[in-house]
Amino acid sequence: MQTERNTQKFIVKFFPEIMIKGPSAKRQMVGQLHNNLLKLLKMIDEDIKVKKFYDKIEVVCNINFITEVRIRLLETPGIEQILEAIQFDKVDTLEQIKVIVNDHMYKEIENKTFVVRTKRSGTHEFKSTHVEQTVGGYMLAMNKSSKVDLHNPEVTIKLELLNNQLNIITDRYKGLGGFPLGTQGDILSLMSGGFDSTIASYLTMKRGLKTHFIFFNLGGVAHEIGVKQVALYLWNKFGASHKVSFISVPFDDVLTEIFKSTHETYMGVTLKRLMLQASEKIADEMGIDALVTGESVAQVSSQTLRNLALIDQVTNKLILRPLATMNKPDIMDMANDIGTKKFAEQMPEYCGVISKNPIIHGSFKRMEKEAAKFDYTVLDEAVKNATSIFVHDIANDVQNIAEIEVITDISSGEYTIIDIRQSKECIETSCETLKIPFYDLKREFKNLPKNKEYLLYCEKGIMSQLHAQYLKDAQNYTNIRVYRPAKD
Repeated sequence: MQTERNTQKFIVKFFPEIMIKGPSAKRQMVGQLHNNLLKLLKMIDEDIKVKKFYDKIEVVCNINFITEVRIRLLETPGIEQILEAIQFDKVDTLEQIKVIVNDHMYKEIENKTFVVRTKRSGTHEFKSTHVEQTVGGYMLAMNKSSKVDLHNPEVTIKLELLNNQLNIITDRYKGLGGFPLGTQGDILSLMSGGFDSTIASYLTMKRGLKTHFIFFNLGGVAHEIGVKQVALYLWNKFGASHKVSFISVPFDDVLTEIFKSTHETYMGVTLKRLMLQASEKIADEMGIDALVTGESVAQVSSQTLRNLALIDQVTNKLILRPLATMNKPDIMDMANDIGTKKFAEQMPEYCGVISKNPIIHGSFKRMEKEAAKFDYTVLDEAVKNATSIFVHDIANDVQNIAEIEVITDISSGEYTIIDIRQSKECIETSCETLKIPFYDLKREFKNLPKNKEYLLYCEKGIMSQLHAQYLKDAQNYTNIRVYRPAKD
């Protein structure tokens, strides 16, 4: 008698909203999920079997890949529940069944009441009730500390018998839910890498939307690297069944133009409007009908209802805001759950750097006047210079980037400190100090003496790190580092 276990079965149950769709829509969604799993699981092992049924998908893998397969199933949109089963082939008799079940389940019923439940399909010389009685009686005889309870058992042993194949259901897991990726079309996500845009992107992926990423680079190569890394993480975890793009738009000159042309109270709203306008142009090129942002009502000044209306005024695209009514702690908890918190905590919130006395309840007429002062050839040039890369190629794109050195003690060297903060305030040190706001740094730095060692300074060290990385990587400067004073 052969009872050796060599395979593991997962029974995939669909998201309930799939099951209530019409026949055509349901067939399309189940087919998409099946294709997604075929692609994803073949990355783990070519021999994994994926079989589609009307109300479920069965996955059978070698026991050596159980953990990897389980994780992948739990992170795949469209799956509501996963049943884990031990599968045995070539099981023909009640004698075999009772021994196999007892060998693998006796520990579960120790000192407990139990019952055996069986689902059977195929041709057999016995009925489901015979299986339950035979297995239950054998386990009761072999485990003296256990008792049978047909009505309120502490343990229910669930068996499925398909012809000569026996499955013992051992575990249940709650899946991701949502619709299979690729069933709801494409969307372009405005991605900053912070908590909000990351969770908004996750929620659209979970809902079955093929989510592409667009990033507006406000002057920092390091910031772009950070956003690419979190986009890669999201894609690897929830969307690797589909090829998606990461578009980077150079927005530092756009920001400079905002400072030149726009009243300070309208700068934040103007920046968001320009991001939507650029996104619309790129979405049109990609054949995408909708955009997604991480905005949440009243979270910051640009996200009041009036200001959101001012922002949406510039585009004809559908704007989705999955976080519109969510609280920040809930967003942060979700980021912790899916593993993006560690990225978001390190990501600067660039949109906040130009918010000085921001308008809360903007005027449509005033917004029209402010918008008319902006030179839109700058925006057109930014879109023209946008770069695109497939997300699956990001790893090769960023893996060799080096960190900028941070200096905490300036007493032992001759440095020139550059205070890049937006405010007029300038740090006082024992070294030579210059004041160059970050948005002027790209233009001004090239005019400085080349034989000096420069340290960039800002309050938290994030902006200086990003701009130092930009000057090093994009402009090939090697005489630049970051100054972060040691805390007392």
